[in-house]
Amino acid sequence: MPTARDVLLDAAFTALRNRPWAGVRMVDVAVSAGVSRQTLYNEFGSKEGLAQALVRREVDGFLRGAEQSLDAGGSGAGVPARLAALGAWTVRAARANPLVRAVLTGCWGVELPLMARPGRGPGVPGQRGPDGTRPVETPTELVDKVCDRAVAALAADWDGGPGLAAACEEFTRITVSYVIAPAAKGEPDPLERIAAELLSVPAGARQLQADDPDNHQ
Repeated sequence: MPTARDVLLDAAFTALRNRPWAGVRMVDVAVSAGVSRQTLYNEFGSKEGLAQALVRREVDGFLRGAEQSLDAGGSGAGVPARLAALGAWTVRAARANPLVRAVLTGCWGVELPLMARPGRGPGVPGQRGPDGTRPVETPTELVDKVCDRAVAALAADWDGGPGLAAACEEFTRITVSYVIAPAAKGEPDPLERIAAELLSVPAGARQLQADDPDNHQ
């Protein structure tokens, strides 16, 4: 059975779907959740606390989904295919959830909570929320967490040497670029091809390619 906290966060997320965060009123969230406004304040302390707890929950859900995408099909799916599944999940989750997209890219629209933008108020990334909520990651920190999960999930089935961590990091950053600038409509999904290419080239060779000016012509 959902807790009062879960129900309140669900109500807050629904409210954010329907209107800009600046227009979301605490009393409306409480009414939608079927609890008193005092219960809402007791749980989160303030509207800023509610916002940070909401962002924290959505990011945690994204990270759980990332782990599940890496496990889909098990080792039989192949390391490149599992890494591509992570990329597909990341793009899909970011397109469906504006809070996940904002934390991944650092691009906070005016309709999102002001407290979650760097430099805005007490709930900025890196600071614990008023109700003790864990800090919200910066984009770099979130990408690092996704990479760490990818390496941990794929290492046992990887026999290509020490380049797995570098390939996962590069792939995750490329995936975030597809969140910001999606592929043209009708184009085939490039993520599986990109994953296969990155995993087939040793990290040192990739660095040499990146440093070669002929590759940028």
